[in-house]
Amino acid sequence: MKYQNAQSILPEELIRSIQQYIQGDYLYIPIRQEKKRQWGECSGYRRMLQERNAEILQSFCSGISVKELAQHYYLSERSVRRIIHEQRGGRL
Repeated sequence: MKYQNAQSILPEELIRSIQQYIQGDYLYIPIRQEKKRQWGECSGYRRMLQERNAEILQSFCSGISVKELAQHYYLSERSVRRIIHEQRGGRL
């Protein structure tokens, strides 16, 4: 989170109104709900994990064992099983 000086971006009358409630402290102004993004959307990490998980399922379906996948992706066997289950849409 980057702090900005209110005097450089807000109108003077708005600053005076805010000063009635808080002065000299940090104030967090949250993002409007419609502007919020899900975790990993900005960095692309979410997409990368989705691609990795699809690759894990494809590898499993082609005969690679859970143990081998866990070692290859540096995950626990339990995590690999969970990913496979989720990628199949929760069906076994």
